Amino acid sequence: MSKTLIIAEAGVNHNGDINIAKKLIDTACEAGCDVVKFQTFKVDSLVSRAASLADYQKKNTGKDESQKEMLSRLSLSYEDFETLKKYCDNKAIEFLSTPFDIESIHFLDDLVNFWKIPSGEITDYPYLVEIAKTHKKVILSTGMSSLDEVEAAVSLLRLNGACDISLLHCTTEYPAPFDSVNLKAMNTLKTRFNVPVGYSDHTKGISIPIAAVAMGASIIEKHFTLDRNMEGPDHKASLEPNELKEMVDAIRNVEDSLGDGIKVIQNAESQNKSVVRKSIVAKTDIKKGDTFTENNITTKRPGTGLNPMKWPDVIGKKATKNYTADELIEIDKL
Repeated sequence: MSKTLIIAEAGVNHNGDINIAKKLIDTACEAGCDVVKFQTFKVDSLVSRAASLADYQKKNTGKDESQKEMLSRLSLSYEDFETLKKYCDNKAIEFLSTPFDIESIHFLDDLVNFWKIPSGEITDYPYLVEIAKTHKKVILSTGMSSLDEVEAAVSLLRLNGACDISLLHCTTEYPAPFDSVNLKAMNTLKTRFNVPVGYSDHTKGISIPIAAVAMGASIIEKHFTLDRNMEGPDHKASLEPNELKEMVDAIRNVEDSLGDGIKVIQNAESQNKSVVRKSIVAKTDIKKGDTFTENNITTKRPGTGLNPMKWPDVIGKKATKNYTADELIEIDKL
C-alpha cells in the first residue's frame, strides 16, 4: 500500500494569532503529518452581514453573533500566510491553505502545490472554475453532498482544466456522530468516479480515520488543536497534540499491516511453525512389525516430524522399528 497522505487541519484553530499558528505547525511536524492546512479568506468576500452562526458554532463558542463577527477574529492576513509558508518550508512539512473566495485563490496559487476544496464550496460554480483553471491537483471534500452534486462539481472541474482530482468522504458536523459517518460511502465514491478517495474526519477520537485507512483511504484529513479548551468553533472537535501523534502512528501501522493480499507464510511466523504445529508420534511403546492404529499413535508437538495430514496414510502400515512413547513416527515414501 502506498503511503496515506495525512493532512493536519489547523483551520482557524490559531484564533487569529500567527504565533499559535506556528505552534500548530510544530505540532503537526512532531506528529509526523505530511501536510498542515489552514484556511484563507477575506471576511467581506466570504460572508454577508446576514450570515448567522451554525448551531455547532454557537454551542462551541458560547456566543450569539454573526459569522462575520466570528470570522473577523479568526482571520490571518495574506502576509501572515506568506510567513507561515516559509515557516513550513523550514520545518520540512508541506504548507496548504484552503481558499474560501476567488481573491484568496489567486493569492494562494503561488504558495500551494495543490488545492483542498471544502465541502461548503462544492456548489460554488465560479469558485470551482477558478480553481480548475490553475490546472493543479484538487482534493474535494464531499460533506453535505448528494452523488449528483459531486458529479456536477467533478464534471465542472474537469471541463475547466482540473485533470487530477481526489475525493474525500465527509460528514459536516462538529463533532460528527458516529452513526452519521457512513464510512462505506467512501468506496461508493471510488466506484462511481474512479478516482483516489480519502476521508475528512470530524468525529471524536482517532478510531474512524484509522478504519478509513484500513478500508482503502489514500488521504486522511483531521482537525487538531493545541488545547480543546481554547475558545473557538472547531477546537472541541479537534485532536490534541498527543492524540494527533497517536493517530499518525496508528495509520502507519495499518499501512504496514495491510500487505499485498497474497496468502503466504510470513518470515516473522516461520520460526514458530515447528513449535506450535504437531507431528505423528507413538502414543504407546510400539514394537517392530506392529500395525499403526488409532490406539498406538497420536499427534503432539513439535511439528518437526511427519505431518498429521498424512494420518490416513499411516494408519494400517506396519512399524519398521521399535518406538517408545512420544517418539516421532517414520514411514518410508510418505
